[in-house]
Amino acid sequence: MAVSIRTSDRILSRLPEGLLVLLARLGMAGVFWRSGQTKVDGWTVTDATVFLFAEEYRLPLLPPELAAWLAAGAEHLFPVLLVLGLGSRYAALALAAMTLVIQIFVYPGLWPDHLTWLAALLLIVARGGGPLSLDALLASRHR
Repeated sequence: MAVSIRTSDRILSRLPEGLLVLLARLGMAGVFWRSGQTKVDGWTVTDATVFLFAEEYRLPLLPPELAAWLAAGAEHLFPVLLVLGLGSRYAALALAAMTLVIQIFVYPGLWPDHLTWLAALLLIVARGGGPLSLDALLASRHR
């Protein structure tokens, strides 16, 4: 028995927004956490990471050592916040800004990946952490 387009559209339109936001949070957390893990050895930014920031990434206005530490810190802190759903909008906004820096100054040819990241991050910025987040739990306690 074939399912009509109208029926499938009706079923697909019922996907819970909370699930979509949760998947965006977890997916983006994974992308940035893994990137952060490549920059550190224990609690220290590696010499190779500082070298990349000095020779390949060459961000304007920031010394390579500072840029390496800030990037590694951001790629560890904000993913944890996304997984917890704590300050979700702000964590996603920070990672969206980081994505734009990467797009503009580091890897402009990877725009399809960066556009995908921005779509997921802006969903979180616009909708918040969703019902399965500490944000929602804290909001319900303040009502």
